[in-house]
Amino acid sequence: MLKVAVKKIDTELPLPEYAHKGDAGCDLRSAVDLVINPGERALVPTGIAIAIPEGYAGFIQPRSGLAATHGITVLNTPGLIDSHYRGEIKVILVNLDKKEPFRIKRGDKVCQLVFKRVETAVFEEVESLPETERGEGGFGSTGV
Repeated sequence: MLKVAVKKIDTELPLPEYAHKGDAGCDLRSAVDLVINPGERALVPTGIAIAIPEGYAGFIQPRSGLAATHGITVLNTPGLIDSHYRGEIKVILVNLDKKEPFRIKRGDKVCQLVFKRVETAVFEEVESLPETERGEGGFGSTGV
C-alpha cells in the first residue's frame, strides 16, 4: 500500500476514496458548484492537497460515466501531479456535449486519481538509434 498524506483545504469534503476494493483510481470531488456550458472548460478545485512520495506521480483521469453520459472529460488527460507539488489539486474539465450544460454540485465526484511509479531518465546524446522493425513509422503506419 502506498501511503499518501492528504491536507484537507475544504474540511467538509471527504478524503479521496476508492469505490471498490482493487480499483486503480480513487474519486476526487468538486469543492464548488458550477456550470460548464457546451464546448466550455472549467478549472475545478478538489479541496485537497497531497504529498505523493518521491518515485511516484499522480495521474488525473476522467470518470467513464461522466464521459459516456454527459460528454464530460479531463481536458489534459491524464493530468500529471508531480511528487513535489503541494498545492490544491485542480482538474480541467471540458463539456463536449453539443447541447446540454453540465451542472456540478459541491461534493460531486468529478475525476479519478491514479498513482503510478515513475522513473527519471538520464539522457545520452548519440549519433544514431538502434534499428527496429517499426523504424520511423508513425501515425497510421500500422493501418487503420
